[in-house]
Amino acid sequence: MWIVKGHYSLFSRPPPSSLPDYALRFLHFTCCRSSKIMFSEFDSSNASISPELRQENAKALDSCYTEEQRAVILQRLNTATESELEQVKLLRGRKSVNIVKYRTRHGPFSSLESVINVPLLKYKSAIMVFDSILNPDNKRKRNKGKVHLAKFIKPDVNRAHLEDASSIISIVCGTNKIAWAHMDRARTVLDWQQAECQSFMKGTYLASDYLEDISSVISSFPAADFFLVEKPSISPQNTSLFPVMVHLRTVEAMLFALLSQAREPGSPPKVLNMMRISVGRHFDLMVGDCRTSGAETLRKMMTDSVMKRDPRVLFPHDLVLKHRNSFQMSSRNKGEEMCDALLQAVAFFELLQE
Repeated sequence: MWIVKGHYSLFSRPPPSSLPDYALRFLHFTCCRSSKIMFSEFDSSNASISPELRQENAKALDSCYTEEQRAVILQRLNTATESELEQVKLLRGRKSVNIVKYRTRHGPFSSLESVINVPLLKYKSAIMVFDSILNPDNKRKRNKGKVHLAKFIKPDVNRAHLEDASSIISIVCGTNKIAWAHMDRARTVLDWQQAECQSFMKGTYLASDYLEDISSVISSFPAADFFLVEKPSISPQNTSLFPVMVHLRTVEAMLFALLSQAREPGSPPKVLNMMRISVGRHFDLMVGDCRTSGAETLRKMMTDSVMKRDPRVLFPHDLVLKHRNSFQMSSRNKGEEMCDALLQAVAFFELLQE
């Protein structure tokens, strides 16, 4: 395309002498995989595709397995309940819900290829799900020695100490609240509260004011093997959120100081950090680098606790009645910290089982 001042129009070729000759080349569109797009006589069907995509598209899922294996996989996906699907690798959270919704709407899966039509299930993740169904006992061997759980726990703690914990207290701080959930290793909610902190985010960050509010909150904590404090994922480069980051770091430091006790050499620390982004990934709440609300996931847990015989989390009846309306869309901000504290506790115990 040429744009030349004067009497030459946008779609007119100027005389050969006015512009140098250029060799015509094909226009490549890497976003167009198998579709063929004609663009001013240029054929984009020869666009470069990554080797991974070529390999994925070249081999159909059904051809990767024998007839007997396909029957086993489809039987499990077509008959398992949500809780049973959650026992399969990669099917926790929204994926198991989406599978049940898809087969309810469209009928049983007739082929392995049809499984990748389910939201959140793609080619590679589907293969991992299929292999996990065929080999349920093929789990990673755990090293009972010093295992560094750097992906979601800081400081480093011996895995055996974490697995022996009978109960934990999960703590999440907001801009004006502190919420906490007390949960045992059977994922039974023992207590679940939040408290307003009047001194938070007042612009002064006075240690004395913060200390009074935080001390009042932790004075109501019951005994537990570990205290789990959420580690927020706010970048210091985001200057607009700098006051929030200062506030959260202040509260975090005070929680560690007040909850940590003098311990003998070699004994594990009792106060730990858990990365907020790890909890988001565990429950499929991440959209890019941002974490979305877990209110829907929590509401489902509370409903399953009442309706199912073997729920993912067991809530006492009084807590269900007390908080059943705290996580609706209209009151999402009201229970945001409580929601995150509960999900963090669930993720802690479930990640230890993997």
